[in-house]
Amino acid sequence: MYKIIRFFLFKLDAETAHHLTLKWFAVLIKIPFVKSILKFLYAIEDKKLERNLFGLTFKNPVGLAAGLDKNAECIDAFAALGFGFIEIGTVTPLAQPGNDKPRLFRLIQDEAIINRMGFNNEGMKVVKENILKSEIINHKSKIIIGGNIGKNKITPNENAVDDYIKCFDALYDVVDYFVVNVSSPNTPNLRALQEKEPLKELLFELQNQNKYKPIPKPILLKIAPDLTHEQ
Repeated sequence: MYKIIRFFLFKLDAETAHHLTLKWFAVLIKIPFVKSILKFLYAIEDKKLERNLFGLTFKNPVGLAAGLDKNAECIDAFAALGFGFIEIGTVTPLAQPGNDKPRLFRLIQDEAIINRMGFNNEGMKVVKENILKSEIINHKSKIIIGGNIGKNKITPNENAVDDYIKCFDALYDVVDYFVVNVSSPNTPNLRALQEKEPLKELLFELQNQNKYKPIPKPILLKIAPDLTHEQ
């Protein structure tokens, strides 16, 4: 079955295939027996797989990284597949289209892709609404939801802290932990926020906001993989 579906999807450009697959998945998962079948096949429940980190209990250590379901459109489907956590985003305060297309490229022989999306997403309000409509929130599922947050492309770095705080406040009630994304090479000047002083300011302000919440949420930091030891 996979080979047949793959054949047709690979007739489309990579980004079209991605969005089409998410839309199909979001529709199919609403059919009761589909969800039951997926859970039966993939959602292994075993206490031995549980991991306790950051004060959170993950039902297993295999999670879905940010970037696949940016707008939390398909989190019920991915939960049914048995992931231990799902990270949505990167989410920005305002919706933005991202970089010019084409920006997603298949490396077929390497079974890989190159992603130059540029924080394309529907914005924090739409993402929050999508999570609130999900069964994960309404049925209090064990699945952990992470919120990967960033700044809008049009926001200058000197105002970046404001964007991160807006996202933090908007998503606080619907995610279990946050990831501060300062690593993307596809948003102009974003990586400058990895420098010591801007980063200290950003994390200080977020933690300052965090401590006044009823239950402070874990705040993780996503940095570029190609930093030097000095950096």
